[in-house]
Amino acid sequence: MTPVQPAPKAGRREWTGLAVIALPCLVYAMDLTVLNLALPAISTDLAPSAAQMLWIIDIYGFMVAGLLITMGTLGDRIGRRRLLLAGAAAFALTSVLAAFASSPGTLIAARALLGVAGATLAPSTLSLIRNMFHDEHERQFAIGIWITAFSVGSALGPLIGGVMLQYFWWGSTFLLAVPVMALLLLLGPSLLPEYRDEHAGRIDLPSVALSLSAVLSTIYGLKHAATLGPDAPALVALLAGVSLGVLFVRRQRSIAYPLLDVALFRRPAFSATVAAYALSCLAMFGVYIFIAQHLQLVLGLSPLEAGVAILPWSLGFVFGSLLSPRLARHVSAVSILVWGMAITAVGFALLTLIDGPHGLAVLVAATVVMSLGMAPVFTIGNDIIVSSAPPERAGAAAALSETSAEFSGALGIALFGSLGTLIYRHLLTGSMPADLPAALSTGALSTIGGAVAAAAQLPAPAGAALLSAAHVAFTDALQFTAACGAVLVAGASLLVARILRAPAKTAAGADAR
Repeated sequence: MTPVQPAPKAGRREWTGLAVIALPCLVYAMDLTVLNLALPAISTDLAPSAAQMLWIIDIYGFMVAGLLITMGTLGDRIGRRRLLLAGAAAFALTSVLAAFASSPGTLIAARALLGVAGATLAPSTLSLIRNMFHDEHERQFAIGIWITAFSVGSALGPLIGGVMLQYFWWGSTFLLAVPVMALLLLLGPSLLPEYRDEHAGRIDLPSVALSLSAVLSTIYGLKHAATLGPDAPALVALLAGVSLGVLFVRRQRSIAYPLLDVALFRRPAFSATVAAYALSCLAMFGVYIFIAQHLQLVLGLSPLEAGVAILPWSLGFVFGSLLSPRLARHVSAVSILVWGMAITAVGFALLTLIDGPHGLAVLVAATVVMSLGMAPVFTIGNDIIVSSAPPERAGAAAALSETSAEFSGALGIALFGSLGTLIYRHLLTGSMPADLPAALSTGALSTIGGAVAAAAQLPAPAGAALLSAAHVAFTDALQFTAACGAVLVAGASLLVARILRAPAKTAAGADAR
């Protein structure tokens, strides 16, 4: 019997290449957060309409979500390093275009092109990690660094963006990406290996069109429902997205070289881990929108103070992502997923206690517990996903992981946002001061921000009464959505435990691959 040869260890080139890979991930995450700070200056300088402002905000995420599957498969076929470097060059050029945009239309177009380029980054970098790190524990640590880059980028985005806006014009926030992408283009060819599927066929253009249309329609419908409620346009967009998605899946089953290998979902480790990742993102994004508002509009923190309060959450992700590979040496992958989601559920449950005298401290502690539980799910989960797929399909698997996160985030915002708004409106209706003018009443019932604005226009006693009632209603809504998040993640934990029954570490590792 031939002994199993241990996987080769990574050398200096691979670890240096990992640092280069982490840079575009950091910039990608920063680009998602820094724009929010620049919106007031953009509004003053370019004077976009309300519809144009929405497109400036949303088009980047729309294009990223819509093209992830296509870009992941394209990398498998033309070369993952080649696609990453092409995406980096495009990201740098379109960042310059966005920085010097002189009209809302130009900025919208630049943001759309940034989304196209950004869609190459996550699947290319994650699938390259699969090729560079063959040892299981080294690969898990590398994916932990990969997750950390996104966490650090999200944390640094508001801080660095604030400094740039303090001393320069709004376009300078887009230029942050240029030197990072230039460094990737300079070092990438010598440090990153190339990998492509030599037997892959041509990209199926009808599949690309169906995939993009299905994702864009669904994401648009979810965002529209979260903002304006489940009206006719939202329902039509969602119905169109689901229908196109069904057609896309059917086509993948009938063509020789599918854009998405649906057979991957027949692997229990792959399907269960994607479900765990998606449900965790759904709960996290759904509750996060309430946390950000609670910090500023209920607790009265400034944007900078709110950013500092959220910073421990990001640091928890960093610590948890780096701890996960060490934990995986002693605990099975299935146990890490199950207990990680169980700890995350505890964090959500802690959020239901934020109405006491130490509400801010409880909120910070709850988000840290959530991040410490979720980081191993993201780190080990992504390792299971890319390792479950054959090497030639690693890019497509990585893209599917990111697409599920994008979908789940949008769905979480729509579902939890709608549910929380409904509860807030119901509670405030029953406790709102009498004789409130109709216009102010409508604004106060719409959002907590509307209630703050309405209270500022009223005499002191009436304004204080309205503000107090709104704070109580919004806090109760946050507590309810947090309880829903706890139930959802706890249920996902039990689901994964049921699907991936593997009492021994060796069995879990074999199933994961």
